[in-house]
Amino acid sequence: VPVFLFVAAPYIRRYVAGGRCKSTARLEGKVVIITGANTGIGKETARDLAQRGKVIIACRDIAKGEAAASEIRAETGNQQVIVKKLDLADTKSIQEFAEQFLAEEKELHILINNAGVMLCPYSKTADGFEMHLGVNHLGHFLLTFLLLERLKQSAPARIVNVSSLAHHGGRIRFHDLHGEKCYNRGLAYCHSKLANVLFTRELARRLQGKFQRQVEITANALHPGSVYSELVRHSFVMTWLWKIFSFFLKTPYEGAQTSIYCAVAEELDSVTGQYFSDCQPAYVSPRGRDDETAKKLWSVSCELLGIQWD
Repeated sequence: VPVFLFVAAPYIRRYVAGGRCKSTARLEGKVVIITGANTGIGKETARDLAQRGKVIIACRDIAKGEAAASEIRAETGNQQVIVKKLDLADTKSIQEFAEQFLAEEKELHILINNAGVMLCPYSKTADGFEMHLGVNHLGHFLLTFLLLERLKQSAPARIVNVSSLAHHGGRIRFHDLHGEKCYNRGLAYCHSKLANVLFTRELARRLQGKFQRQVEITANALHPGSVYSELVRHSFVMTWLWKIFSFFLKTPYEGAQTSIYCAVAEELDSVTGQYFSDCQPAYVSPRGRDDETAKKLWSVSCELLGIQWD
């Protein structure tokens, strides 16, 4: 068995690594925002896109963000890697980030909604939303709403939502969205990842309706793979398991490939409302294809955030 594992190891690693983004597309004169790009797959996405164009790292921890940005600047030689404060667990912070961005930048071509929380003990955001739903879905929903006009003005543009295979285990529990009656941290994560898929689907449908002839703004979701990162930090058991089975997990670099692919691949210029994994289309759960639930979630999200998005 040890000999077999030794021989098989490179093949196992190659399989685990998954697809690679082969696009060499340049982003000269283009602006990219990546949320949560101070660590993990967000940082690796920023590292790659900084070799192509201007990148704004939007994150809660400014010190970590600056450390990541200076490392990326030194490696790529691109000084246009900028850090901005964004706390997705606070709608006030989201609004402040958007206001500052819109005052400073005249264009936005790619928005990558990458940041996320996972397996949090029960807690609420500054606005009283359950943490997974608030950060992973509602925070990005509001951010996209606030930046959409700039994306339209800069079209063609892309919106990339990092979801997960975990969406298969999710359901939108409209009767208990904030988990006050019943809470399971694993399921709460799954529910929020399903919300990402449904948001992407409904956003793409609405944007297609606005631009009949040609898709000017695309919106796609993705599963990055099972990645060895800080995302499981709230669970001692998962952190321990992640360490033991790290050989069978993607590195953050490998996990970033599908995000990069959705952001730059030329063949996706007019592809919208899709879900990708390993740089190719992937299967979406039946709940993730439910248009009625997607429309209802859109309406409820607007209500919770106090916005009108028609």
